[in-house]
Amino acid sequence: MGKKLVMAQKRGETRALCLGVAMVVCAVIAYYILGTTMLPLYQKSVWTQESMCHLIETNIRDQEELEGKKVPQYPCLWVNVSAVGRWAVLYHTEDTRDQNQQCSYIPRSLENYQVARADVEKVRMNFHEHRIFYCFSTTRENETTVLYQRLYGPQTLLFSLFWPTFLLTGGLLIIAMVKINQSLSILAAQK
Repeated sequence: MGKKLVMAQKRGETRALCLGVAMVVCAVIAYYILGTTMLPLYQKSVWTQESMCHLIETNIRDQEELEGKKVPQYPCLWVNVSAVGRWAVLYHTEDTRDQNQQCSYIPRSLENYQVARADVEKVRMNFHEHRIFYCFSTTRENETTVLYQRLYGPQTLLFSLFWPTFLLTGGLLIIAMVKINQSLSILAAQK
């Protein structure tokens, strides 16, 4: 009976150790992936200065107004603001600026023109209701663009690191509990 109990304990301890090691390995892999994807984007982001933006004007641009330029066929919103004491163009995120520099906001649904137009109208009305809002600017003096929302800010980085940290901590706790249990059973066997 005693030998069966010891064998069952060893199997359970082995399984728990395997679980703890697997959790630690998964956390290390997740840290590596985040370190090679998210961290460089966070470090390259120059939009670090939070400032107040005052709305100057908004304009919805349709495809007819953008003829002669290679632009997708969807309505987009153009927003001019006053930020850090100068005139600037507001972009929704870093990706919006990279996708199309002629649009401050690109609608989510591009398949249906009417739905996209309604989305752009809604965003435009929100800007007119809240004419003063926070935005992100760069410290460069000749930069005439600001961002409404940062994709790669500190909150995003911390949120991305939460689950790998949780996995690492849980895995290390499981390994520590198994090792403490093993040392306590050895001490009890010696007495």
